[in-house]
Amino acid sequence: MADISTPVNPVVKLPTPAEFDFQQNMVYLSRSSDECLFTIHGHTVLKAFEIDGEAFILQVRADQEGELTLQFLGAANPLSVETIAAVTRYVRDWFDLDRDLRPFYEMARKDALLKQTVDDFFGLRCVGIPDLFETVCWGIIGQQINLAFAYTLKRRLVETYGRYVEWDSSRYWLFPSPQAIAALQPEDLMKLQMTGKKSEYLIGVARLIAKEELTKEQLLALGDSTAAEKKLVSIRGIGPWTAHYVLMRCLRYPNAFPIDDVGLHNSIRHLLGTSQKPTKDELLRLSSTWTDWEAYATFYLWRVLY
Repeated sequence: MADISTPVNPVVKLPTPAEFDFQQNMVYLSRSSDECLFTIHGHTVLKAFEIDGEAFILQVRADQEGELTLQFLGAANPLSVETIAAVTRYVRDWFDLDRDLRPFYEMARKDALLKQTVDDFFGLRCVGIPDLFETVCWGIIGQQINLAFAYTLKRRLVETYGRYVEWDSSRYWLFPSPQAIAALQPEDLMKLQMTGKKSEYLIGVARLIAKEELTKEQLLALGDSTAAEKKLVSIRGIGPWTAHYVLMRCLRYPNAFPIDDVGLHNSIRHLLGTSQKPTKDELLRLSSTWTDWEAYATFYLWRVLY
């Protein structure tokens, strides 16, 4: 159990497993200079939250090995223990701290593609996106465009329709609410250089979530990744790649496998020293020993590219 100090000046000391390296995860978080939902300052991450009408900044740092320090900054009023606990759960989910990675490392060290990655990036976690709406939006935005432009579009969406928390003369942005996007028309999002189809998809998903016809709890209650994938792909704009991205980054199914992911293909090409994209049969053969760890295998292979 995390040690929670007085809510007047709340600090949480969050224990971390041995198979966790904060700096490895910081490298992942720092991969784009256009990220708008958290800010890296030196060896700390700062992120805005708003819970029950109270807005504040969370600072995450590793003061010593084996724990993270979570410091809450800029709140207008003392934060409740419930709010502090909710944010602590968010961080545990964000860095997947409750996952026992020892079986993954045991498997990966015997795997031709993965063995070097787990030595090079030991302690890297499959960094998540705990909010379902944010995850689905990021998946839709990223469809069939390069990562740099995806970040540009996300920033435009966030800074046009999101809110921000101001602290220490800086703005820290919150992802737009489903209600804010549900109220739009496709033409509004097309002004940001979203395609017409993506604009329709984002608004459609926002309306489902705003009406609570699609929730994270409902998807998890389906009981397995196959049922959750089936539900997701029934939604307009969500195909298998986006569904597996949501399964991997939000619902936390370790067997999620975005097998059609371009980044995954590029990483495998790099490691194999070939100019040819791997075929579906080759991917299935190469991943045959990854059972129930496909999400982590994919995440570690992505790491090769940055």
